[in-house]
Amino acid sequence: MNQTRVTEFILLGVGNLHGFNITLFILFLIIFLFTVMGNLLIIILVCTNAQLQSPMYYFLCHLSFSDLMIATNIVPNMLGAFLFGGKIMTFLGCIIQFYFFSGTTIAECFLLSVMSYDRYLAICNPLRYSSIMDFRCQVGLSLLPWLLGLTLNLIAVMPVSNFNFCHDNIINHFFCDLFPLQKLSCSDTSLVELEVFLFSMPIFILPCGFIIGTYVYIFCTIAKIPTTTGKEKTFSTCSSHLIVVGTFYGTLIAKYMIPSKGHSLLINKIVSLLHTVFTPLFNPIIYSLRNQDIRRTLNKVADQ
Repeated sequence: MNQTRVTEFILLGVGNLHGFNITLFILFLIIFLFTVMGNLLIIILVCTNAQLQSPMYYFLCHLSFSDLMIATNIVPNMLGAFLFGGKIMTFLGCIIQFYFFSGTTIAECFLLSVMSYDRYLAICNPLRYSSIMDFRCQVGLSLLPWLLGLTLNLIAVMPVSNFNFCHDNIINHFFCDLFPLQKLSCSDTSLVELEVFLFSMPIFILPCGFIIGTYVYIFCTIAKIPTTTGKEKTFSTCSSHLIVVGTFYGTLIAKYMIPSKGHSLLINKIVSLLHTVFTPLFNPIIYSLRNQDIRRTLNKVADQ
Protein backbone atom coordinates (compact mmCIF):
# COMPACT_ATOMS: atom_id res chain seq x y z
CA MET A 1 0.00 0.00 0.00
CA ASN A 2 2.93 2.33 0.63
CA GLN A 3 3.82 2.83 -3.05
CA THR A 4 5.86 5.74 -4.40
CA ARG A 5 4.97 6.63 -7.98
CA VAL A 6 7.97 6.37 -10.28
CA THR A 7 8.61 9.62 -12.15
CA GLU A 8 11.73 8.61 -14.07
CA PHE A 9 13.46 5.49 -15.37
CA ILE A 10 17.10 4.53 -15.83
CA LEU A 11 17.83 2.69 -19.08
CA LEU A 12 20.77 0.32 -18.60
CA GLY A 13 21.33 -0.12 -22.33
CA VAL A 14 22.46 -3.37 -23.91
CA GLY A 15 24.07 -4.67 -20.70
CA ASN A 16 27.03 -4.47 -18.36
CA LEU A 17 29.84 -4.69 -20.89
CA HIS A 18 32.59 -3.17 -18.72
CA GLY A 19 35.47 -1.98 -20.91
CA PHE A 20 33.63 -2.38 -24.21
CA ASN A 21 31.19 0.48 -23.66
CA ILE A 22 33.29 3.11 -25.45
CA THR A 23 34.03 0.74 -28.33
CA LEU A 24 30.33 -0.08 -28.74
CA PHE A 25 29.44 3.60 -28.42
CA ILE A 26 31.71 4.42 -31.38
CA LEU A 27 30.45 1.42 -33.40
CA PHE A 28 26.76 2.23 -32.92
CA LEU A 29 27.39 5.95 -33.46
CA ILE A 30 28.90 5.12 -36.87
CA ILE A 31 25.95 2.82 -37.66
CA PHE A 32 23.52 5.55 -36.61
CA LEU A 33 25.22 8.19 -38.78
CA PHE A 34 25.23 5.88 -41.81
CA THR A 35 21.56 5.07 -41.16
CA VAL A 36 20.59 8.74 -41.08
CA MET A 37 22.71 9.62 -44.13
CA GLY A 38 21.52 6.60 -46.15
CA ASN A 39 17.82 7.22 -45.59
CA LEU A 40 18.15 10.98 -46.06
CA LEU A 41 20.04 10.33 -49.30
CA ILE A 42 17.19 8.23 -50.68
CA ILE A 43 14.62 10.87 -49.69
CA ILE A 44 16.68 13.66 -51.31
CA LEU A 45 17.35 11.65 -54.49
CA VAL A 46 13.68 10.81 -54.96
CA CYS A 47 12.54 14.38 -54.28
CA THR A 48 15.08 16.04 -56.60
CA ASN A 49 15.41 13.69 -59.59
CA ALA A 50 12.77 13.45 -62.30
CA GLN A 51 13.65 9.85 -63.22
CA LEU A 52 12.67 8.73 -59.72
CA GLN A 53 9.26 10.42 -59.75
CA SER A 54 7.14 7.26 -59.67
CA PRO A 55 4.80 5.71 -57.09
CA MET A 56 7.34 3.04 -56.12
CA TYR A 57 9.92 5.63 -55.09
CA TYR A 58 7.28 7.86 -53.51
CA PHE A 59 6.42 4.99 -51.14
CA LEU A 60 10.13 4.30 -50.68
CA CYS A 61 10.49 7.85 -49.33
CA HIS A 62 7.91 7.05 -46.65
CA LEU A 63 9.75 3.83 -45.81
CA SER A 64 13.01 5.78 -45.41
CA PHE A 65 11.24 8.35 -43.24
CA SER A 66 9.86 5.52 -41.10
CA ASP A 67 13.36 4.07 -40.66
CA LEU A 68 14.64 7.54 -39.72
CA MET A 69 11.95 7.87 -37.06
CA ILE A 70 12.79 4.49 -35.54
CA ALA A 71 16.54 5.14 -35.51
CA THR A 72 16.38 8.70 -34.15
CA ASN A 73 13.81 7.66 -31.53
CA ILE A 74 15.86 4.76 -30.15
CA VAL A 75 19.57 5.03 -30.89
CA PRO A 76 20.48 8.38 -29.22
CA ASN A 77 19.28 7.13 -25.82
CA MET A 78 21.13 3.86 -26.36
CA LEU A 79 24.31 5.81 -27.12
CA GLY A 80 23.82 7.78 -23.91
CA ALA A 81 23.52 4.53 -21.96
CA PHE A 82 26.81 3.31 -23.48
CA LEU A 83 28.60 6.56 -22.71
CA PHE A 84 27.36 7.20 -19.17
CA GLY A 85 26.56 3.69 -17.98
CA GLY A 86 22.83 4.42 -18.09
CA LYS A 87 20.31 6.91 -19.47
CA ILE A 88 17.70 8.71 -17.35
CA MET A 89 14.26 9.17 -18.92
CA THR A 90 11.16 10.69 -17.38
CA PHE A 91 8.03 8.56 -17.16
CA LEU A 92 6.34 10.76 -19.78
CA GLY A 93 9.39 10.59 -22.03
CA CYS A 94 9.39 6.82 -21.78
CA ILE A 95 5.73 6.58 -22.75
CA ILE A 96 6.25 9.01 -25.65
CA GLN A 97 9.18 6.95 -26.92
CA PHE A 98 7.09 3.77 -26.73
CA TYR A 99 4.19 5.53 -28.50
CA PHE A 100 6.24 6.69 -31.48
CA PHE A 101 8.18 3.43 -31.73
CA SER A 102 5.06 1.25 -31.73
CA GLY A 103 3.23 3.67 -34.04
CA THR A 104 6.07 3.74 -36.55
CA THR A 105 6.39 -0.06 -36.47
CA ILE A 106 2.68 -0.53 -37.17
CA ALA A 107 2.80 2.12 -39.91
CA GLU A 108 5.70 0.31 -41.57
CA CYS A 109 3.69 -2.94 -41.59
CA PHE A 110 0.93 -1.29 -43.62
CA LEU A 111 3.40 0.72 -45.71
CA LEU A 112 5.13 -2.47 -46.86
CA SER A 113 1.67 -3.78 -47.80
CA VAL A 114 1.04 -0.65 -49.87
CA MET A 115 4.40 -1.12 -51.62
CA SER A 116 3.52 -4.73 -52.43
CA TYR A 117 0.18 -3.58 -53.88
CA ASP A 118 2.05 -1.06 -56.02
CA ARG A 119 4.33 -3.85 -57.37
CA TYR A 120 1.27 -6.06 -57.95
CA LEU A 121 -0.41 -3.39 -60.09
CA ALA A 122 2.78 -2.59 -62.01
CA ILE A 123 3.52 -6.25 -62.86
CA CYS A 124 0.10 -7.93 -63.00
CA ASN A 125 -1.99 -5.05 -64.35
CA PRO A 126 0.46 -2.72 -66.16
CA LEU A 127 -2.09 -1.24 -68.61
CA ARG A 128 -4.22 0.19 -65.80
CA TYR A 129 -1.30 1.02 -63.48
CA SER A 130 -1.07 4.72 -64.31
CA SER A 131 -4.81 5.31 -64.11
CA ILE A 132 -5.20 3.49 -60.77
CA MET A 133 -2.03 4.67 -59.07
CA ASP A 134 -2.54 8.39 -59.70
CA PHE A 135 -1.28 11.11 -57.37
CA ARG A 136 -4.45 11.15 -55.27
CA CYS A 137 -4.23 7.40 -54.75
CA GLN A 138 -0.53 7.66 -53.83
CA VAL A 139 -1.22 10.29 -51.18
CA GLY A 140 -4.12 8.33 -49.72
CA LEU A 141 -2.20 5.04 -49.61
CA SER A 142 0.82 6.72 -48.02
CA LEU A 143 -1.15 8.59 -45.33
CA LEU A 144 -3.31 5.60 -44.35
CA PRO A 145 -0.42 3.59 -42.77
CA TRP A 146 0.58 6.58 -40.63
CA LEU A 147 -3.01 7.17 -39.53
CA LEU A 148 -3.44 3.50 -38.59
CA GLY A 149 -0.05 3.35 -36.88
CA LEU A 150 -0.53 6.40 -34.69
CA THR A 151 -4.04 5.34 -33.60
CA LEU A 152 -3.92 1.53 -33.33
CA ASN A 153 -0.81 1.68 -31.15
CA LEU A 154 -2.94 3.29 -28.41
CA ILE A 155 -4.21 -0.25 -27.75
CA ALA A 156 -0.83 -0.96 -26.17
CA VAL A 157 0.24 2.53 -25.07
CA MET A 158 -2.81 3.36 -22.95
CA PRO A 159 -2.61 0.23 -20.71
CA VAL A 160 1.16 0.65 -20.32
CA SER A 161 0.74 4.28 -19.25
CA ASN A 162 -1.53 3.01 -16.44
CA PHE A 163 0.96 0.44 -15.13
CA ASN A 164 2.00 0.80 -11.49
CA PHE A 165 5.74 1.04 -10.94
CA CYS A 166 6.45 0.69 -7.25
CA HIS A 167 10.08 1.25 -6.27
CA ASP A 168 12.34 -0.19 -8.95
CA ASN A 169 12.88 2.24 -11.83
CA ILE A 170 15.78 0.53 -13.60
CA ILE A 171 14.87 -0.74 -17.09
CA ASN A 172 17.23 -3.50 -18.19
CA HIS A 173 16.95 -2.54 -21.84
CA PHE A 174 18.08 0.20 -24.23
CA PHE A 175 14.64 1.71 -24.86
CA CYS A 176 11.14 1.78 -23.38
CA ASP A 177 9.47 -1.22 -24.95
CA LEU A 178 6.50 -3.33 -23.89
CA PHE A 179 8.46 -6.34 -22.63
CA PRO A 180 10.88 -4.53 -20.24
CA LEU A 181 8.09 -2.30 -18.92
CA GLN A 182 6.00 -5.40 -18.19
CA LYS A 183 8.93 -6.96 -16.34
CA LEU A 184 9.41 -3.81 -14.26
CA SER A 185 5.78 -3.13 -13.38
CA CYS A 186 4.31 -4.33 -10.09
CA SER A 187 0.84 -4.50 -11.73
CA ASP A 188 -0.70 -7.69 -13.06
CA THR A 189 0.25 -7.39 -16.73
CA SER A 190 -0.98 -10.79 -17.93
CA LEU A 191 -4.27 -9.38 -19.22
CA VAL A 192 -2.47 -6.55 -21.02
CA GLU A 193 -0.03 -9.00 -22.59
CA LEU A 194 -2.91 -11.17 -23.82
CA GLU A 195 -4.75 -8.12 -25.15
CA VAL A 196 -1.70 -6.83 -27.02
CA PHE A 197 -0.97 -10.31 -28.39
CA LEU A 198 -4.53 -10.74 -29.68
CA PHE A 199 -4.64 -7.29 -31.26
CA SER A 200 -1.18 -7.71 -32.77
CA MET A 201 -2.43 -10.73 -34.72
CA PRO A 202 -4.56 -8.72 -37.20
CA ILE A 203 -2.22 -5.70 -37.13
CA PHE A 204 0.82 -7.78 -38.10
CA ILE A 205 -0.62 -10.90 -39.72
CA LEU A 206 -3.17 -9.29 -42.06
CA PRO A 207 -0.60 -7.03 -43.80
CA CYS A 208 1.82 -9.95 -43.96
CA GLY A 209 -0.87 -12.18 -45.46
CA PHE A 210 -1.76 -9.46 -47.97
CA ILE A 211 1.90 -9.20 -49.02
CA ILE A 212 2.15 -12.97 -49.46
CA GLY A 213 -1.04 -12.96 -51.54
CA THR A 214 0.18 -10.19 -53.86
CA TYR A 215 3.52 -11.93 -54.39
CA VAL A 216 1.77 -15.18 -55.29
CA TYR A 217 0.08 -13.30 -58.14
CA ILE A 218 3.36 -11.55 -59.00
CA PHE A 219 5.29 -14.82 -59.20
CA CYS A 220 2.53 -16.41 -61.30
CA THR A 221 2.69 -13.47 -63.72
CA ILE A 222 6.50 -13.59 -63.88
CA ALA A 223 6.37 -17.35 -64.58
CA LYS A 224 4.29 -16.65 -67.71
CA ILE A 225 6.96 -14.35 -69.21
CA PRO A 226 8.52 -16.33 -72.08
CA THR A 227 12.14 -15.12 -71.85
CA THR A 228 14.60 -15.53 -68.97
CA THR A 229 15.79 -11.95 -69.43
CA GLY A 230 12.24 -10.66 -69.13
CA LYS A 231 11.67 -12.69 -65.98
CA GLU A 232 14.86 -11.40 -64.37
CA LYS A 233 14.14 -7.79 -65.32
CA THR A 234 10.60 -7.95 -63.94
CA PHE A 235 11.64 -9.69 -60.74
CA SER A 236 14.39 -7.13 -60.13
CA THR A 237 11.74 -4.42 -59.70
CA CYS A 238 10.34 -6.14 -56.59
CA SER A 239 13.31 -8.13 -55.22
CA SER A 240 14.51 -5.27 -52.97
CA HIS A 241 11.07 -4.92 -51.43
CA LEU A 242 10.84 -8.67 -50.89
CA ILE A 243 14.17 -8.72 -48.99
CA VAL A 244 13.09 -5.76 -46.82
CA VAL A 245 9.77 -7.48 -46.03
CA GLY A 246 11.61 -10.67 -45.02
CA THR A 247 14.00 -8.92 -42.63
CA PHE A 248 11.33 -6.64 -41.15
CA TYR A 249 8.74 -9.33 -40.48
CA GLY A 250 11.35 -11.85 -39.37
CA THR A 251 12.45 -9.64 -36.47
CA LEU A 252 8.91 -8.44 -35.77
CA ILE A 253 7.44 -11.93 -35.42
CA ALA A 254 10.33 -13.05 -33.20
CA LYS A 255 9.88 -9.98 -31.03
CA TYR A 256 6.12 -9.61 -30.60
CA MET A 257 4.27 -12.66 -31.86
CA ILE A 258 6.04 -14.98 -29.40
CA PRO A 259 4.74 -14.38 -25.83
CA SER A 260 7.35 -12.81 -23.51
CA LYS A 261 7.56 -15.94 -21.37
CA GLY A 262 8.84 -17.81 -24.39
CA HIS A 263 12.19 -16.03 -24.58
CA SER A 264 14.76 -14.37 -22.35
CA LEU A 265 15.55 -10.68 -21.97
CA LEU A 266 18.90 -11.21 -23.73
CA ILE A 267 17.17 -12.64 -26.82
CA ASN A 268 14.68 -9.77 -26.71
CA LYS A 269 17.55 -7.28 -26.70
CA ILE A 270 19.27 -8.99 -29.63
CA VAL A 271 16.08 -9.07 -31.71
CA SER A 272 15.38 -5.44 -30.72
CA LEU A 273 18.85 -4.44 -31.95
CA LEU A 274 18.18 -6.11 -35.28
CA HIS A 275 14.83 -4.37 -35.60
CA THR A 276 15.69 -0.87 -34.38
CA VAL A 277 19.36 -0.47 -35.35
CA PHE A 278 20.32 -2.76 -38.22
CA THR A 279 17.10 -2.94 -40.27
CA PRO A 280 16.92 0.88 -40.76
CA LEU A 281 20.57 0.67 -41.91
CA PHE A 282 20.08 -2.28 -44.27
CA ASN A 283 16.98 -0.94 -46.03
CA PRO A 284 18.70 1.95 -47.89
CA ILE A 285 21.70 -0.29 -48.61
CA ILE A 286 19.45 -2.98 -50.12
CA TYR A 287 17.60 -0.49 -52.30
CA SER A 288 20.82 1.26 -53.33
CA LEU A 289 22.64 -1.94 -54.30
CA ARG A 290 19.75 -3.79 -55.99
CA ASN A 291 17.90 -0.94 -57.69
CA GLN A 292 19.31 0.14 -61.04
CA ASP A 293 17.47 3.49 -61.11
CA ILE A 294 18.87 4.56 -57.74
CA ARG A 295 22.40 3.36 -58.66
CA ARG A 296 22.18 5.22 -61.96
CA THR A 297 21.00 8.39 -60.19
CA LEU A 298 23.76 8.08 -57.59
CA ASN A 299 26.39 7.73 -60.32
CA LYS A 300 24.94 10.74 -62.15
CA VAL A 301 25.07 12.86 -58.99
CA ALA A 302 28.62 11.70 -58.24
CA ASP A 303 29.80 12.64 -61.73
CA GLN A 304 28.48 16.20 -61.43
